[in-house]
Amino acid sequence: RAMAERVLVVGSGGREHALAWKLAQSPHVKHVFVAPGNAGTADNGKISNSAVPVSDHAAVAQFCRDQDIKLVVVGPEVPLAAGIVDDLTAAGIKCFGPTAKAAQLESSKSFSKAFLDRHEIPTARWKSFTDPKAACAFINSATFPALVVKASGLAAGKGVIVASTKEEACKAVTEIMQDKSFGTAGETVVVEELLEGEEISCLCFSDGVTIAPMPPAQDHKRLMDGDEGPNTGGMGAYAPAPQISKDLLQKIRETILQKTVDGMRKEGVPYLGVLYAGLMLTKDGPKVLEFNCRFGDPECQVILPLLRSDLYEVMQAVINRRLASSMPAWKEDSAAVTVVMASQGYPGAYPKGLEITGLAKAKQLGLEVFHAGTALKEGRVLTSGGRVLTVTAIKEDLPTALQEANLGVAAIHFQGAISRRDIGHRAIAFLRQSRGLTYKNSGVDIEAGNTLVQKIKPFAAATSRSGCNAELGGFAGLFDLKAAGYRDPILVSGTDGVGTKLKIAQECQKHDTIGQDLVAMCVNDILAQGAEPLFFLDYFACGKLNVEVAQGVIAGIADACRKAGCALLGGETAEMPGMYPPGEYDLAGFAVGAVERGQMLPQLDRITEGDMVIGVASSGVHSNGFSLVRKIVEKSSLDFSSRVGVSGDQTLGELLLTPTKLYSKTLLPVLRSGHVKAYAHITGGGLLENIPRVLPESFGVVLDALTWKIPEIFCWLHKEGNLSEEEMARTFNCGVGAVLVVQKEVAQQVLRDIQGQETAWLIGKVVSLQKGSDNVKVLNLHRALQANRSLCVQSHIQGKIQPGKVKVAVLISGTGTNLEALINSTKKDTSYAQIVLVISNKPGVEGLRKAERAGIPTRVVEHTRYQSRAEFDSAVDKVLEEFSVELICLAGFMRILSGPFVKKWEAPALPVPPAPIPVPHRSPGHPVPIPPVPAPTLLCPLQEEVDAGAIIFQEAVPVKLGDTEATLAERVKEAEHRAFPAALQLVASGAVRVGEAGKIYW
Repeated sequence: RAMAERVLVVGSGGREHALAWKLAQSPHVKHVFVAPGNAGTADNGKISNSAVPVSDHAAVAQFCRDQDIKLVVVGPEVPLAAGIVDDLTAAGIKCFGPTAKAAQLESSKSFSKAFLDRHEIPTARWKSFTDPKAACAFINSATFPALVVKASGLAAGKGVIVASTKEEACKAVTEIMQDKSFGTAGETVVVEELLEGEEISCLCFSDGVTIAPMPPAQDHKRLMDGDEGPNTGGMGAYAPAPQISKDLLQKIRETILQKTVDGMRKEGVPYLGVLYAGLMLTKDGPKVLEFNCRFGDPECQVILPLLRSDLYEVMQAVINRRLASSMPAWKEDSAAVTVVMASQGYPGAYPKGLEITGLAKAKQLGLEVFHAGTALKEGRVLTSGGRVLTVTAIKEDLPTALQEANLGVAAIHFQGAISRRDIGHRAIAFLRQSRGLTYKNSGVDIEAGNTLVQKIKPFAAATSRSGCNAELGGFAGLFDLKAAGYRDPILVSGTDGVGTKLKIAQECQKHDTIGQDLVAMCVNDILAQGAEPLFFLDYFACGKLNVEVAQGVIAGIADACRKAGCALLGGETAEMPGMYPPGEYDLAGFAVGAVERGQMLPQLDRITEGDMVIGVASSGVHSNGFSLVRKIVEKSSLDFSSRVGVSGDQTLGELLLTPTKLYSKTLLPVLRSGHVKAYAHITGGGLLENIPRVLPESFGVVLDALTWKIPEIFCWLHKEGNLSEEEMARTFNCGVGAVLVVQKEVAQQVLRDIQGQETAWLIGKVVSLQKGSDNVKVLNLHRALQANRSLCVQSHIQGKIQPGKVKVAVLISGTGTNLEALINSTKKDTSYAQIVLVISNKPGVEGLRKAERAGIPTRVVEHTRYQSRAEFDSAVDKVLEEFSVELICLAGFMRILSGPFVKKWEAPALPVPPAPIPVPHRSPGHPVPIPPVPAPTLLCPLQEEVDAGAIIFQEAVPVKLGDTEATLAERVKEAEHRAFPAALQLVASGAVRVGEAGKIYW
C-alpha cells in the first residue's frame, strides 16, 4: 500500500476546516496543512496551519516541494479564478479543482449564461450589459419580471440583488456600474428573470467525463429567521433536501450536471473538481441560477459529514480521471444540519477579537464545530470574521438534527453572536404537508403487521383441535362446543400477563419461552374450576414492531397452546409509538375452557379435616414476583449474563426465564377422576394466598417444607434478598406450582397417578381453623431453604470456582477491614486470585454478611470455644484445607496466630495491620509544614511478631493542613483499600515471593 501523504488545503473558512477534517480521517493522509487556516485547523490532531502566501503560486509550489506535499485542495473561488490549479499542475504538483478557464463558469456570469444557452441547459432568461442605460431600458421593456441584477465578476457570493420593483432594479444597476459597489466585478452586469420556486444546491464531483452527484442541499442566504433581513454568504444549510425526489435528482443529473460537464469537454475545457449548480425548482422544472466551481460554504459542512467514502481517494480518482471506477458512497437514513454563528453587525461592519467559549461542550454533545472567522491568541479562541463558526449535527432525520445543532449553538458563546434557529424550516414544512401524514411515518407499519400475520399463520394452524380450525385473519374466531364433545357445558375463562419477567426476556433478548409463560398462567388458572382449555387469544403490544421478535414470542404462544391442548384462535398485535420505548413489548393472554356442569371444582362441601395436600413441582419462579427478583439481582454480585450451575452451561437470565409449567394435559385426567376435591394454581400471592381460594372458610392447611424439593433459585433469592419466611411464602411458589386436596384414603393412589407425569409429593394436610389463626402454615421453610443452601452455594448459583486462579481465604474479626475492596478486586476477570472462603472468629459480624452478599462461603470458628491458641489454629487450618485454600489474607483479624500455624502457611499470608496513626502536634495559629506520614498499609509476609515482616506494597499518605485524627484515619483507609488488593494481586500472580527469613523476592 502507498505511504501516507501530506496534503495542503487552501483557504480559511468553515468549508476548509471541514475539508481538512474529512481528509484527516483518511488512512492515506499523514498530515493536512491549511493555508492560512483558522483556530479550528491550528494544531488539531493531523491538521495544522501554514503561513505560506496563497496568492503567490510560486511560493505555494516551493512550500509543497519543501514539505513533500502530494495533493493541494483549493477551497475558495478566488485562487481558482487566479489559476492556482494551472500553475501548480505546471510545477508538477497534483491539485484538486478546475483550471482558471474551467472556473469561468463561476468567475464570469456572462460566460456561464452564454454557455448555458449554447448547450440548451435550462436557466432564467437574461441579457448582459456594459452600459447602464441599456440595462435599464431592458428592465423596463422585458416581457418577464427582469428583476435580478448580478455583477458578472466574483463578489464573494454577495453580488446579486433581487429587486421587488423595476425602479429598484434600475437603482441596483446604477449602484453596481456607476458607484462601483462591487468594484471591477461590476463592469459587466447581467439582468435576468426572477424565477419562482424553491432554491436548491446540487453538487457533484467531476473528472471531466463522469459525474458523481452529492446529496442535494439547501442553504439559507438571509440573515434572520423566516428568511428575513439582508443577504449573506449563507447562515446555515441542510442535506439531503427532501423536496428533491429520486426521479427529480436523476433529471437534474442528466439535464444539468452531466450536460454541463459534457459541454465543457466539447469546448476543449474539461472540468475537474467539484461543480456546484444553484438551481430553482420552478413549475417548469429545475433551472440553473448560477454555477460555483467549488464546494459551497456552508453546504460543504453538511455534505462531507454524509460522505461514507474516503475523501482523499475520491479526490485522487477525480485528478486521475478514473471516477467511474471509484464512485463515492453516502450515508443513507441520515440528515445533516449546519448552523452558522456570525458576528454582530454582519453582513455589514462587525467587531473582531471577541473570546469564544463553550467549544468543548458542543463537542461533548456529539456535534462537529467547523471554524471560519476564528483566530488563536495565547491559547484563547477569538472571533476574526463575519461568519465565525458553523455547528453541524448528523441525526436520523432533519427535525432532530436541527434540534441538536441548535443545542450546540446554545452551548457556544461570544459577545453579540447571531444565528438562525430555523435552518431547514422549508424542508420540515415540506415533509409535514407534502406527504400528508401517513400511518407509517407516524410510527405504525401496517406492512410489518401483515408480514407478521403471514409468518404466524402456520404456527396457529398447528394448534387446530376438535371444535375449531385455527385460521387467523377473520374478524373473530369460532369454536363449536358440540364438536368438542360437550353436552351441558359451563364456559370458564381466565386472563393474565407475565409481569416483569418480560423485562428479563427483553434484556436477555430471549423471546422464545415467554409465550409458554403466558399460556400457562391462563390455562393453569381455569383448571381450578376443572375446565379443559379450548381456545386462547393473545394481545401483543409494542412501540415499534420488530417482526422477528414478535414472531418468536407468538411462535412460543402457539407451541404452548398445542402442548396445553387448546387452539390459538386469534390475537391482536398493537403497534403503539410513544406508549412503549423501542425494544419493549407487553403481553396479555385470554383462555376459555369448558367443564360439564356436574364436574366443576372446587367441591367445597366435600373438603374436611384430615384431607391430604399434594404438591406438584414447579419449574422455578414461574411468572410471579419478578419485580422483587429483579431488585435482588440488581443488588447482588451477579447479573443476568452470569454463568450458574455446576457446569456453568446456563446464565442466571436463562435460569430465571425457565418457562412456567403447563398442568392442563397432565393433571386434567386426575382432576376428572372424581378423587380430587380442589386444585389451586400457586401464582401471584404464593402459597399463602392461593390455597385459601379453594378451601371452605373454616379450614386451613399445614404444610411441611421439608417434604418437597425447593429449587436452588429460591434459596439464592432468599439469601441474597435477605427475605423473611413470610415474604418467601407470600411472593413465590417455593417449588410447588399447583396444589391438590384429596381424601386421605386415595392420596397415595392419586399421588402415583400424578407421578407418572409430574414430580409431586404429599406436602401437608387440611386442618380446622381456630379463630384468628393463619389459613396456611408452612413449617420448616427456613430450614428447608437453609438445607438447600449448601447445594446452592456449591452447585447452582455460585460464582463458579475458576480454574487457574489462586484460592484465597480472608480471616476477619468484625467488619472485615478492606474486605469489600478485596472482593471487588478479585471479582474482575483479570484477577489472579479468587476468594473461596471468609472465616470469622466471631459470629454475626458485618464482614460475614458482606461475604454472603457476594456469594462467598463463610465459616465461623469461635476462639472462645478452644482451650489454647494452637487448638484454635488447627480448627482454622482444617477449614482452610477443606476449601483447598492456597493463600490467606488477614483483614482486621484480631487473634495472634501461633508459631506452627505461621510456619505452615509461611509465605502465603497477607496481614493488614490496624495500626494507630501518629498525628503531629500543631500549635493553634502556627501552621507547621508536615512531612507525609507513610501509611500503615504495610503489607508483609506474616511473621510471628505482630506487624513484623517485609513490605510488599507501600503508599505514602500525605497529612494535609487542618487534618484531625479522624480525617487522616479516613485518608489512610482509602490508601489501604487501594494497597491491599494490589498486594494480593502481586502475590497471587507470582510477581512477589517470600524466601528465607522472610525476605522478599520480586
